[in-house]
Amino acid sequence: MRCPFCSSGSTKVLDTRDSEDRTVTRRRRSCDACGGRFTTYERSEVADVMVVKKDGRREAFSRMKLRSGITKACAKRPVSGEAIEQLVNEVEAELRSRDGLEVNHQLVGELVMDKLRQLDTVAYIRFASVYRAFADLTSFQDEIQKMLTPDRAGGTGRQLTPS
Repeated sequence: MRCPFCSSGSTKVLDTRDSEDRTVTRRRRSCDACGGRFTTYERSEVADVMVVKKDGRREAFSRMKLRSGITKACAKRPVSGEAIEQLVNEVEAELRSRDGLEVNHQLVGELVMDKLRQLDTVAYIRFASVYRAFADLTSFQDEIQKMLTPDRAGGTGRQLTPS
């Protein structure tokens, strides 16, 4: 492992910990050359899940792209980085547990929205507004109304009225 500070190839492991679900190993390292300390994360590499996009293209599933979209939806919300990482892990695990190595883009979006709805409703609405590309204010308002209806996602039963 190369040191991110001085690029030396001589480092040693100070501490190793597995994540709760044992899919990631965290290693705390120290550089023998400059003394810098840094953390690495190891994940087993398995066959890539391919995402079939709207236009029919196939693209390798990207954790980084998924995390970026979720992070943007959660911007300025009381959602921790750990909660975002857990959500990314859950979505990836669900995708990998399915039969076959191809998934439709809609499945990825729906999984993220289901999990965001439970985590933070504002982040859910932000993500849904981009993912579903609401055409007008009415479709956006309909989505919010679904959130407020008691039989949907534990809503409050309040009615949304335009101001």
